[in-house]
Amino acid sequence: MIRAFLLSAAALAALPAAAQDVAIVNAKLVIGDGSAPIEGGSVIIRGGKVFAAGDGVAVPAGMERIDAQGKWVTPGIVAAFSRVGLTEVDAVSGTNDRSAGRSRFSAGLDIAPALNPMGSPVAVNRAAGITRAIVAPESSSNLFAGQGAVVDLADDMDMVTKPRALQFVAFGEAGSAKAGGSRAATFLLFREQLLAARSFARNPATLAEWGNDAMIQRADAEALVRVIDGTTPLFVRVDRAADILNVIKLKGEFPALKLVLVGVTEGWLVAREIAAAKAPVLVSPLSDLPDSFERLGATQSNAGRLKAAGVDVSVGVFDDDDAHKMGYTTQYAGNLVGLARVPGASGLTWDQAFASISSAPARAVGLEGSIGSLRPGRVGDVVIWDNDPLELGSRPTGVWIDGKAQSLTTRQDRLRDRYATPAEGALPKAYDR
Repeated sequence: MIRAFLLSAAALAALPAAAQDVAIVNAKLVIGDGSAPIEGGSVIIRGGKVFAAGDGVAVPAGMERIDAQGKWVTPGIVAAFSRVGLTEVDAVSGTNDRSAGRSRFSAGLDIAPALNPMGSPVAVNRAAGITRAIVAPESSSNLFAGQGAVVDLADDMDMVTKPRALQFVAFGEAGSAKAGGSRAATFLLFREQLLAARSFARNPATLAEWGNDAMIQRADAEALVRVIDGTTPLFVRVDRAADILNVIKLKGEFPALKLVLVGVTEGWLVAREIAAAKAPVLVSPLSDLPDSFERLGATQSNAGRLKAAGVDVSVGVFDDDDAHKMGYTTQYAGNLVGLARVPGASGLTWDQAFASISSAPARAVGLEGSIGSLRPGRVGDVVIWDNDPLELGSRPTGVWIDGKAQSLTTRQDRLRDRYATPAEGALPKAYDR
């Protein structure tokens, strides 16, 4: 049976002329939408976007052709939760823009101007097959941390795919510490700040004379208005089952909220309620130890049980060096495939696991029509792997972002090469530019 997906001629005509055109053929092709891999498949990138993908694709005459030789070809990995671009060396404050703990602003903070596309973690993660990332701020002086962005990891200076793509807030233990010391204070502060933002939306003059000590600043109110009306997804870090249920109940007061639950360590205990709320979740599959009182129900079967209940599950790296080691994402997804074979445990099928690190994160942030799969019209983010991408030892042999071939060389590679064969005399140059 021929399976092929094509971009319309009208859409093709609207694409930028400067992007590269390439056809990758003879591949074990993964679309990334949860469908099974296609043997002998091809993907055509034109104008930086996917033009066609499948097993019945005709390559236009004169187009550059790359023979994948039966290797795995997939969409680029979408890191579901990260701080890439916000930090270079965590322990050096001058290179760390994760949080703004001393700022009088909170929800209004926008991380986009702080992102550094030249930071070494960008190249390291790109070489691991990560092409896009959902980047969230860590914390501010108040409950809301600020506005995150979706970024690409291309070797250029323009990494922002979508600024102000999400608002981040932490409940549970982290939230109560910001709100005054208890969960009761967290939920009250959350409601009061959203109600203040709603009042601002109805009458902007209500904030005209608010000072630095006010509950909410004008920039924060403007950002929260977009949360209240559902324009901006609200990413909520929450782990305890009871806290998850209370967060879901907030939709009764603010029905347009687009909740995305992050962490959700005890999510399996309330999986039916999460599914009923249609709230996507971002989970870390290796969160399997009761390392705090809000994670006593931790289990590696969390993701599998949530998926079985009908929850849209994305797999990400957080609480585990989420700026430098997003490449662990494929390993985490692969672990869930292996877990599905363990008697009594719950995991994911291979197709589900790969979708959890490609199209599912794209859906969570509302960009499923642009990134996360090889469906026509999506960005031309493609990776060729030397083996099954969900196996621990597999590595990319080719990466394209927006249809442009990317370097897989990192600063670490250059340092290795510089010092691999030391000799007397001057050291070789550390950089070539």
